[in-house]
Amino acid sequence: MGAVVTEREPAEKKMTTDDRDQFSSMVRELSIALGKDGVVFAQALDALLAADKYQYPYLWSWMGVPIIQLPPDIIATQEVIFAAKPDIIIETGVARGGSVIFMASMLELTGKGKVIGVDIDIRLHNRETIQNHQMAKRISLIEGPSADAATLARVRAEIPANASVMVVLDSDHSRDHVLAELRAYGPLVTHGQYLVVADTLMGHIDEQRAPKSRSKMWFKGNEPLSALNIFLGETDRFAIDPVINGKLIFSSSPGGYLRCVVP
Repeated sequence: MGAVVTEREPAEKKMTTDDRDQFSSMVRELSIALGKDGVVFAQALDALLAADKYQYPYLWSWMGVPIIQLPPDIIATQEVIFAAKPDIIIETGVARGGSVIFMASMLELTGKGKVIGVDIDIRLHNRETIQNHQMAKRISLIEGPSADAATLARVRAEIPANASVMVVLDSDHSRDHVLAELRAYGPLVTHGQYLVVADTLMGHIDEQRAPKSRSKMWFKGNEPLSALNIFLGETDRFAIDPVINGKLIFSSSPGGYLRCVVP
């Protein structure tokens, strides 16, 4: 006996519920709740510290170039770039170039913008990698001490009038240097854009547990989170984004994503 074949209902006649707003609300609520879960944060921190013996942040690349970032930080930065669509992204700390290339590729997708990479020492082979990359058209490199007046003048000269500006601070991670960068670059961030302070996780790690396989080491009290807390006491222009930061448990920068809320 042959199988009974039923005619499928046309797709346009099927009644479905548009749950996009509900889903977004769920994500927001869960992200904020996760950010308050100290037990899960501690478990994630333990996992990151265990993986550090393999220098885990160094294992990733973007479009063929080492990015030296943890995957959740890459995704979080993608989220804020797509949502805020800045004209200019300034990053202090170029390293091997993967991060400026990543952000340039995001700007390429939005169809506008430029990344300004600032570093005290852009090594020749890293500069060559960046300048020969297909995203080079959206990248400007400035070599010099990031918080010096002369370097800042060169950065400002790269910013068009009325441009929306996002800033990522990821160079020297000592408290005083990060604080100097926050005071120097914070005023450049425009209303609705983000100021990202990298490697705030250091403020959650005691010296005895801190990774030891780095060329420079910063310990609790002399790290980016301490600088950020001082800076937030000096200004009302920025607020920590509870949704983005709530998700950042396997991250080097929890609490480091600030939105400019005052023009």
